Amino acid sequence: ALVVFALDYIIPAVGTRKFGGTRSGMIGTTLGLVVAIIFPVLGIFGIIFWPFLGAFLGELLNKADQKSALKAAFGSFMGFLTGTFLKFVVTVIFFGLFIAKAWEFRAELFPWFN
Repeated sequence: ALVVFALDYIIPAVGTRKFGGTRSGMIGTTLGLVVAIIFPVLGIFGIIFWPFLGAFLGELLNKADQKSALKAAFGSFMGFLTGTFLKFVVTVIFFGLFIAKAWEFRAELFPWFN
């Protein structure tokens, strides 16, 4: 769980890099994630919007044209989706392990169902 938590912050930055982003775009993505956590103004959409905007502005400040900045911001968004999918998979695995253990100890957990 801790590894997935850490990867959730690393994957969007790596996605930015894979789509042609520079160090400035990766820093913008990370700052956007921090802004989304500290100021949850847009709710669930903020965690998508702020890293995208951070990568876009980071690339523009790095003197990239709008097209390449938008491509890097899209990479950030794809990184976010990848991290979210990874968390979903791990959550399903944890839930399966929980159900298996609960079934194993069902007599102790639910004695009135015996």
